[in-house]
Amino acid sequence: MGYGLSVTVDGKLVRVGSSRFLDMEGLDMPLALRQSQAQCHSQGSSLVFVAIGREVAGAIELRPTLRPEVKAVIRNLRQHHAKEMYIISGDHEAPTKRLAAELGIDHYFAETLPEDKAALIQQLQQEGKSVCFVGDGINDAIALKEARVSVSLRGASTVATDTADVILMDQSLSQLCYLFDVAQAYAIHMKGLVRVVLIPSLINLAGALFFHLGLLPSVMIVLLGMAASMTKAMWPLIQDRGEN
Repeated sequence: MGYGLSVTVDGKLVRVGSSRFLDMEGLDMPLALRQSQAQCHSQGSSLVFVAIGREVAGAIELRPTLRPEVKAVIRNLRQHHAKEMYIISGDHEAPTKRLAAELGIDHYFAETLPEDKAALIQQLQQEGKSVCFVGDGINDAIALKEARVSVSLRGASTVATDTADVILMDQSLSQLCYLFDVAQAYAIHMKGLVRVVLIPSLINLAGALFFHLGLLPSVMIVLLGMAASMTKAMWPLIQDRGEN
């Protein structure tokens, strides 16, 4: 995947794919179609070409449409969670650039193959960035597997939903912000829990070394620490039950 595909229909070889795919197959592109391709790219759309046998029979114009919730989601992520956002697309440069400008995303990569997407994610993670990748296509599967956190949507390609860590069941990106809120709250909660566990142990250690703390006070501190850590661990459940 990534370039195109070939099938046999009624004994005829039919190829469907990008202009790169047709070039790889050694097919000559009519000048009129190349001109149409340039025009479509300038308008933010793409062409998928169809060849029957050795002749390029026509093209299908694909124009990207934005999900109604996507601008609000990106605005929320930019304000509260994501330090940087990228579009990694297999589409051509012009429509990808136009889409990035419309969404207010500074970084984009165009004309990327599935393995290129995974390589870009690997590079970002090697730079110390924690990458969350959202994708729903077959071509996104390798990138979904490579990312530290991967998200897909119900109804996406089977390989994408099988690979992703998280599936948004309402087929909308609007829950992505809530997902980040939950992850952030979990991280804060776990850091607090670690402190609650460590502090009694440090107090006991300091008491034993510098204040000759006896057995009974040490046991009491340990028990208080265990009670505090259990309360801290169960606090989200207690809050949830209180709200309901």
